[in-house]
Amino acid sequence: MRVVIGCDPNANALKSEVIDELKKLGHEVVDLGSDDPVYANVAIAVAESVVREAGSRGIVICGTGIGVSLAANKVRGAYCALLTTAYQAERAALSNDANMIALGSQVTGNMEARLLVRTWMSNFYKPGGRSDEKIKRIHDYELSCLARK
Repeated sequence: MRVVIGCDPNANALKSEVIDELKKLGHEVVDLGSDDPVYANVAIAVAESVVREAGSRGIVICGTGIGVSLAANKVRGAYCALLTTAYQAERAALSNDANMIALGSQVTGNMEARLLVRTWMSNFYKPGGRSDEKIKRIHDYELSCLARK
């Protein structure tokens, strides 16, 4: 699977760990860098890349993961979940169809980040379940906001 990744300069070490894990799992990694101190720029770039190529996923990292998740979720079609536990990683995929995740380099250790990535990457949303109505509501609201512009 194609995975697009980016971070702010402070999260470069964790990004390297995540890239190593993704490659170990056999995924294609597209690294959009870590030089821009304005984390929103890289988060938006990753989200736009994920949305452009159906079936790809994205990972964004900053100090807490909060800023990059907020920025990524402004891109239409990007659904970014901030992860702190393996259960959240599983549910982000299975219940929420998240095509992106956010991690915090100052709050997530290397081994924990690897576990979160492994868990998220090994789970996929299956249409037809009890989450369909919930996900449809999110997508419908997103479209209605666009129609109001």
